Amino acid sequence: MHREALRFPRACIATPHYLASAAGAEVLAEGGNAVDAAVAASLTLGVVAPFLCGYGGDLFALVWHDGAPHGYLSGGRAASGATLDAVRARVDGDAIPKRGALSVTVPGAVRGWFDLLDRFGSRPFTALARRPLEYARDGVPLTARGRAVFSFLEPMYEEFREWRAVYAGTADRGVLSQPDLARTIGALIAGGPEPYYRGVIAEAMASYVQEQGGLLTAADLAGYEGEWAAPLSAPYRDVEVLELPPPTQGVGALEALRIVDALGPLPEDGVDRQHRLIESAKWALSDLNAHVTDPAAMAIDPRQLISDAWIADRAGRVDRDRAGAPPRGTRLFGGTAYLCAADADGTVVSLIQTNFNEFGSGLTVPGWGINLTNRGKSFSLDPDHVNVVGPGKRTLHTLIPALALREAKPWLAFGTMGSDGQVQTHLQVLTRIVDDGADLQAAIDAPRWRVDPADWTMRAESRLSPAVVAGLAARGHDISLVGKWWDHAGYVEALALDAGSYLGASDPRSEGAVLGF
Repeated sequence: MHREALRFPRACIATPHYLASAAGAEVLAEGGNAVDAAVAASLTLGVVAPFLCGYGGDLFALVWHDGAPHGYLSGGRAASGATLDAVRARVDGDAIPKRGALSVTVPGAVRGWFDLLDRFGSRPFTALARRPLEYARDGVPLTARGRAVFSFLEPMYEEFREWRAVYAGTADRGVLSQPDLARTIGALIAGGPEPYYRGVIAEAMASYVQEQGGLLTAADLAGYEGEWAAPLSAPYRDVEVLELPPPTQGVGALEALRIVDALGPLPEDGVDRQHRLIESAKWALSDLNAHVTDPAAMAIDPRQLISDAWIADRAGRVDRDRAGAPPRGTRLFGGTAYLCAADADGTVVSLIQTNFNEFGSGLTVPGWGINLTNRGKSFSLDPDHVNVVGPGKRTLHTLIPALALREAKPWLAFGTMGSDGQVQTHLQVLTRIVDDGADLQAAIDAPRWRVDPADWTMRAESRLSPAVVAGLAARGHDISLVGKWWDHAGYVEALALDAGSYLGASDPRSEGAVLGF
């Protein structure tokens, strides 16, 4: 069935879960601004979709407000005691485990909610936390999709007792109830971020991580701050694309777009076009692995990766007829939730949050229901790698909310979950919108592919044209097909300013909705 983006004259919000969209739309309807709505939706996502994000994860945002863009990064740092030797001494193998206490970094989402509200909000946290508090305390019914997610993930967390105490059997019950998390939300309502970073919750988090063999301390939590940073930007065709700077992979999305731009007009949708997009994405992913980490530890300025000379070099390495093999990177998987919101005053929010992998580390803080992130899994134990672990260091972070401008004004807010697939999804969706003039919903609905930077194999949704699949294979792409609507292709949400009103679209791969008035 053909669908188009929905039009809203005054304000709208799009998220990957309908209850989060409803919470944000309620705030807008009551007179709140886009930042208020985004925070309300973000708080709700942490309750209704804890397998994507939550109160122990990270958060990043781009906000257009009063005629200017503002970048915000609230991704956690490694523990102050996380030297390479200290971590290696506790690891059995050559990599930080995907789950467990050593993968925990300082969670930044809570700090992010309060920082965004302090700078741009018009409603108190208490009002915005009303729905998520209710959902955590009283429970929410699961859809068939929600039941399937819990059934699939439960075996992965079988060894984590506290996690099982909260979530085991959720699929069978059909209701997601988190009373301990409600206690955390109540503490934030009463005391703001202080109990989380310097009080009783901080003490509980640090003690639990250390009991489980990790290095996080109460001092690490007390010293944590988010960062306001100028976005990186680069032209693509007739638009200016804004992404967050390192440690995010935003520069990779800009690099991929600039390589495509340098290769000239895109052919019509088919083998030539998809090959060109794939090869551009591969070079961007390779460069991310080689150069991007905490900016304090980078050897080059990230703007070099999108400079004219760098782009010309990379575009010159793209073989238009054969699959290339740039230096390989590291495979990153993750669970993430992206949302966007806009209001009648022209404030636009592009926000993304994550636990990293599903529920994160597997450590659910006793008595508080907080699922701690496992973002530390992204650190390397290779001393020569740019992303090697270090005390207080920020790892390469996959989260990249985006904005696009036309005539120096917001035109499009967009983003997706999908770890290292985010660069690739930004590329595929934006080119359909900009180059083809596709409707937002049609661009999101279109079949997508994803390349694995660890070995350059690729998977594509089975709706991709058989002729395109065969043509890519003939050019040397190692391609396999997955389901028609594949979760790992990302959950894209988007809104666009058009003729004085907002167009909004939500990904059918998710449980999302776009709502407004």
